[in-house]
Amino acid sequence: MGNPKSRTILMIDDDRDIVDSTCRRLENEGYRTIAAFDAEQGIDSAVHCKPDAIILDVRMPGMNGINALTQLKQRAETKPIPVVMLSASVVDQNSCLDAGARFFIKKPYLSKHLLAAVDTAMGEIDKNR
Repeated sequence: MGNPKSRTILMIDDDRDIVDSTCRRLENEGYRTIAAFDAEQGIDSAVHCKPDAIILDVRMPGMNGINALTQLKQRAETKPIPVVMLSASVVDQNSCLDAGARFFIKKPYLSKHLLAAVDTAMGEIDKNR
């Protein structure tokens, strides 16, 4: 796997506490983080910042995460970015994976499971370079 310090993760979730704690954990592991608090802001950040991976919540006010994921996968510049979807409902899993998510993690989750998904995504990126 590449050096995490050279990797940027975009976290998109309307729950600021979850964003803060997840970003802090990722930063403790050596990743750089970008935070967005709604889907529209997240899509804009993905287009302009080109993160190495995206962590995206499904249930948000306004545009939901599945619609945001669909838009990200339709854009040439964001299509290859691996996306980890988060949801409190396992019912969302198939929709997320069908829309192009690389991983689905049910909330509440252990941070080690989220880190494992991010690390796996980074390893796949390195392998495909």
